[in-house]
Amino acid sequence: MRFGILGPTEARPDGDRPVPVGGPGLRALLGLLLLNAGRVVTTDRLIDGLYGAEPPSGADNALQAQVSRLRRHLAGLGDLGDLVVREPAGYRLAVDPDDVDASRFERLAAEGRRALDAGDPGRAAGLLDQALGLWRGPALADVRDAPFAPAQAVRLEELRLSAAEDLTEAGLALGRHRDLLPELQERVAAHPLRERSRGQLMRALYAAGRPAEALAAYDDARRILADELGADPSAELSAIHLAVLRSDPALTPASAPASAGLGGRPVPLTSLVGRDDELKRIDALLAEARLVTLIGPGGTGKTRLALEAAGRWPGEVCLVELAPLTDGADVPQAVLGALGLRETAAAIPAPGTRQGAADPVARLVAALTLRPLLLVLDNCEHVVEEAARLADRLLAACPALRVLATGREALGITGERLCPVPPLRVPPPAGESAAEPAVEDALAYPAVRLFVERAAAVRPDFVLAPGDVEHVLRICRALDGLPLAVELAAARLRSLPLARIAARLGGDDGDPAAEGDAPRFALLSRGSRTAQPRHRTLRAVV
Repeated sequence: MRFGILGPTEARPDGDRPVPVGGPGLRALLGLLLLNAGRVVTTDRLIDGLYGAEPPSGADNALQAQVSRLRRHLAGLGDLGDLVVREPAGYRLAVDPDDVDASRFERLAAEGRRALDAGDPGRAAGLLDQALGLWRGPALADVRDAPFAPAQAVRLEELRLSAAEDLTEAGLALGRHRDLLPELQERVAAHPLRERSRGQLMRALYAAGRPAEALAAYDDARRILADELGADPSAELSAIHLAVLRSDPALTPASAPASAGLGGRPVPLTSLVGRDDELKRIDALLAEARLVTLIGPGGTGKTRLALEAAGRWPGEVCLVELAPLTDGADVPQAVLGALGLRETAAAIPAPGTRQGAADPVARLVAALTLRPLLLVLDNCEHVVEEAARLADRLLAACPALRVLATGREALGITGERLCPVPPLRVPPPAGESAAEPAVEDALAYPAVRLFVERAAAVRPDFVLAPGDVEHVLRICRALDGLPLAVELAAARLRSLPLARIAARLGGDDGDPAAEGDAPRFALLSRGSRTAQPRHRTLRAVV
């Protein structure tokens, strides 16, 4: 169960879809308990937080009634046990603090600050970006009327701004000053008295070749501070102003490689459905092992799962797509290209020198020796020998490196941990006298949920109705829950009715040739135009 208060209060019992949490009173009680997840909140504090300085008569009984309602509501979300535990001094919400977005945000933001202070801007950027990505709107947005909420919302918003400034600091250290300018200008306009943001804007403007605008930003700050507070700029802001006047070289950091920090982090375009268990396993494996390989048949969604796991990784990420390669000898060059370490004249050996001077593997070792990086090697199966040799060499020489690989077979080297990726669960066949499950029960199966989500993407008016359940279940069962096949089938709703798709996949549409897998291959033949040819149709995958 995941909970969110960085925005409207929400609960996610299956990790995919939020569910409503009840009325304002129930949401306020849950929000106050979530702010102290895993810790006892005294009865007096709960009453003060919910009812203010002048609680009504019988406040203890009213609190007990609210707690009972919250228990019943949470119990209805799944088999989770009693999450609201009565303690001698008050109540405790028995959830892991990391299952609450606010607690997770504070942890990641603190880790990002420590990485920044330790001189590791790439890792800091990854942690801080992950932390800020948890926000869905103003904190405690739908319980602001509760007495406890305004102060907590202000505290969390201050932490959010500080984390954003830390992320900007990491970006400036990595040479991303031009990319940061729009966000900095918006932040300074929204918070004109924050001198740290103002100083970062001045540094970014100067590094982008706009020193006059940097000086104008300082003059604007000096005027606002004098008008609003009757004060002068701080010593830190004045020092940046002086550095701009002197054209201090320290204001122009060297540009980082394109894949450093966030640049190499893939951003999926679709939601991930039904892979919570696999994601938790990958997180655990990456925490204890340096090489993790996702294995499974073609079309099970190994790449999509790897992208999601990489997006959750707190540090620097680099994705290397091996599917386009036709020669295994090109694997090291593909990794160099993904890292932004393109060939230069200095890297090409002069006549009469040893070829090893330009050895791409040696260049990779030199670049990654002390670099804490998650390297994602995607689709290794057709170059598995070369991918295995390269991973083995890099892991042996680069102690801070971790590798997440995907393929239809294991790399087969020492230290490898495997994570099988099975098809999505589908409902078992109904008995002769048993009826098909209701809509809500059918949507509990990931394969059905995936079909419905992808169907709605191509037909916005599509909603799973009771009369559609039999057809959707038939499609998902016929395709054995294979994610690629389910997505290809859903895409055909652009041109075919649901019943026709189910009949053709089931082989009973009146076509005498509709036997075996031939009709499936013919029907599921229109995948994404941007996918690699081997992943564009079901026939190509097989």
